[in-house]
Amino acid sequence: MKRTSKDSRCKLPDNTALKQQQLPAYQLQLSATGVLSGFFATGVFCLGVGIILILSAKSIKEIEIKYTEICGNCAKLREDATNFDKECTCSIPFYLSETMQGNVYMYYKLYGFYQNLYHYILSRSNSQLVGTDLKDVGNCAPFSKSHDGTPIAPCGAIANSIFNDTIILSYNLNSSIPIKVPMLRSGITWWTDKYVKFQNPSSINLSSAFAGTTKPPSWAKPVYELDEEDPGNNGFLNDDFIVWMRTAAFPTFKKLYRRLNRIQYFTEGLPADFPVTRFRGEKSVVLSTLTWSGGSSLFLGLAYTVTGAVTWLASFSMMAVHLLLKDRKMLFIQQ
Repeated sequence: MKRTSKDSRCKLPDNTALKQQQLPAYQLQLSATGVLSGFFATGVFCLGVGIILILSAKSIKEIEIKYTEICGNCAKLREDATNFDKECTCSIPFYLSETMQGNVYMYYKLYGFYQNLYHYILSRSNSQLVGTDLKDVGNCAPFSKSHDGTPIAPCGAIANSIFNDTIILSYNLNSSIPIKVPMLRSGITWWTDKYVKFQNPSSINLSSAFAGTTKPPSWAKPVYELDEEDPGNNGFLNDDFIVWMRTAAFPTFKKLYRRLNRIQYFTEGLPADFPVTRFRGEKSVVLSTLTWSGGSSLFLGLAYTVTGAVTWLASFSMMAVHLLLKDRKMLFIQQ
């Protein structure tokens, strides 16, 4: 059967500007003046933002108290894993030479602790941490089960190596009697961690929900006894536990521990339980203020400054090349 002209016309696209590809088009034509102006403006913007960020980071008041050597007796005690249930305390007096305005945040800082190792990062059970299956310990070796085959909760190398030093601050204002500094542990975790990634098993009694499991080998007490006074901070919802489970990218890192008020003279009491001598590391406590741009890190400000400087260098180089070619063209025309 022969195809008629009417059938052929039915298969033709509509006679519109869009389907006939007749829409008006614009081709951007960049001039040397426009390109150089854009580079100069970008460089000025990056340099300005970088300088502002650096000045903001420099305005932060921060003090770091290292206690690895001062609490050396506790470190020797912790070298023997069988002493995990023995408490060791040391006291470190220090003085704040200048007032720390605004909110003060307390961090613990570790040196030489590699949380970024591949097998260390994978040694956890996400289904266990959200409370759906406490017996799922397949990815937690070698901290998946105890010697008698009981599943560990929380399992894995990250949970087993949790930072367990208890930091207590007290101050002497005008008397020799130390006064304990009230500290807040709430608000130190990411919202998504607290309410999405970590959940306790659905049960009225938390201890019965963890029946059939055992604590990690390095823990002094099971997970359901981390904070029995506050149910919202107990079990997998414990703020200190959640903060530790978010692994750091570098071997030297600090993590938020508490929020506190402004104080002038401190005495620091440390039940120093976290061992660092085995991996030749160090630990310290950091008291710091914050600004609108964040903490005391200079990385973002330096990144903007370097980007602005490189952009300016590129713009000057392109301008020099442009002027050189322009002069050559003029000489060629005159000849």
